[in-house]
Amino acid sequence: MRKFGNIDIIHKKPETGEQTMNDLEKYREQLALCDDKIIDALAERNGIAEKITAYKEEYGMPILQPRQEEKQRRRLEEKLEGSKYKKEILDVFDSIWKNGKRVQAKKLFPYNIVLIGFMGAGKSTVCEYLARMFAMKSVEMDQMIAGREQMSIPDIFETYGEEYFRNLETKLLVELQAESSLVISCGGGAALRERNVAEMKKNGRVVLLSASPEVIYSRVKDTDDRPVLKGRKSPEGIARLMEQRREKYEAAADIVIRTDNKSVPEICEEIVQRLTEMDE
Repeated sequence: MRKFGNIDIIHKKPETGEQTMNDLEKYREQLALCDDKIIDALAERNGIAEKITAYKEEYGMPILQPRQEEKQRRRLEEKLEGSKYKKEILDVFDSIWKNGKRVQAKKLFPYNIVLIGFMGAGKSTVCEYLARMFAMKSVEMDQMIAGREQMSIPDIFETYGEEYFRNLETKLLVELQAESSLVISCGGGAALRERNVAEMKKNGRVVLLSASPEVIYSRVKDTDDRPVLKGRKSPEGIARLMEQRREKYEAAADIVIRTDNKSVPEICEEIVQRLTEMDE
């Protein structure tokens, strides 16, 4: 007997080592049976998730339903109230839900979603939201390039020039097309090169996000990390630059989405609907 706090713990000594091993094997067999049930249940669950996605597509229902996710979590938390394994079970279900999103994304988007458009059109925000809703990997090209170069984008422009930066964009796009199920947010000038557009389309659908010059200005007026806006940070200057790029943007795009006066969920739902229509 030994003390644990104020409790006396009495260990009953097993009769034989053989009996101990028999009990241990019995528990291990029970655990294996539980694992088999979990495997079967997860396979069934993923199949049902695919059916739900197909049903939504067939009847034109919204694919993105964040409120339903919140409802599922509340239901589970209520069911687990008082359970000593609540935290551990919730951790497992977080992974289950994330994998369910991956199953949905794999069915809907067996390719990369490539977001292009003028700076301030909403590419970064939309990229983050789409990636979270479908548990896809997001790639911010400007951030990745800045990280690799260990310099800010303005510093790269100032030190090496725009052509050097554009070459880095092309190199990164070549790398990214070797993967799938990515959401890629491109820099504002990435789609101006034909080589870049060719790389985007090898394993991706190109989505052009657009907004009015006034909206763009309202989003970028307080930032200093837009080298191409130097000397033209005004609605009029932005409008002129947008017009210079418009033809190449539209030629590169598979679909065009206006972002003015729309919430991020609304924009993303429209992207999903338009992309699924393309594949019908």
